[in-house]
Amino acid sequence: MTTGQGTTSVDLRTDCTADADGRLTLALRAPSATGRLLLRLRPKKGQPEKVLHTVDLEPAEDGRPRAVLEAEPALAEGRWDVYLIPEPGAPRQRLRPGLRDLRTLVDGHLRDWPSPVAVRVPYVTRDGYLALRAWLRTAHAEVEGIDVTDRSMTVRARLHGVSFGAGPAVRLRLRGAGGTERTVVPVVGKDGRGFSFTVDYGELARDAGTGNRVWDLSVRVDGGTSVRIGRLLDDVADRKDIFVLPAATIGGAVVRPYYTVDNDLSVLADRT
Repeated sequence: MTTGQGTTSVDLRTDCTADADGRLTLALRAPSATGRLLLRLRPKKGQPEKVLHTVDLEPAEDGRPRAVLEAEPALAEGRWDVYLIPEPGAPRQRLRPGLRDLRTLVDGHLRDWPSPVAVRVPYVTRDGYLALRAWLRTAHAEVEGIDVTDRSMTVRARLHGVSFGAGPAVRLRLRGAGGTERTVVPVVGKDGRGFSFTVDYGELARDAGTGNRVWDLSVRVDGGTSVRIGRLLDDVADRKDIFVLPAATIGGAVVRPYYTVDNDLSVLADRT
């Protein structure tokens, strides 16, 4: 069945294995399959396709065709759909997921990542197809733990791709409010990369106004460089609806930390 844009819908299953070096191996469950795999960066709504990446299929030891996606070149940040192009000029065939062995990704936060921090996590789309979630950032601050009370939250995190210089500060920036910002001085570890900080919910509640207000969290590592705080270095492509953190009511506002659609850390202050 052709689904448009030269794409054919088939039930073609593909197993995916990730290794600790950032390499992904995609093995098709169709011994006779030939051609190339196409990775397509999903465009924003109403925008044309612009970024495509292809990988050759080669026979594996078990005879199945497979494609190895090396760690380099890094994929641009976004969501990548995976297709088979069986031969030149043929409609591309979107792939269904088989087994996903992502065990090496689970403890990714335990190792130091160089700059640029390039992350790729295979996942299943809502309509049941195989896709990759990619992040590509000059530097990243990985959340390692969040302790929540009825008045505050304490975050433990670690820098990757950069170390602290002079004047470290955690920045809470009120989204869409003309630059309203709060700062917290973090406690920095001896290695210049691990850090922790506590956010007083009362400070955010006082600025809650009416309705929902969102504070985005980043850390200033020196005089001019800020790094977004989030959780990217494991096997979870979408955290927002999976990791739900407790809310607290203070000063008439409900305050709750949460992960955004990009797995970055923010805080919602709701006075409705």
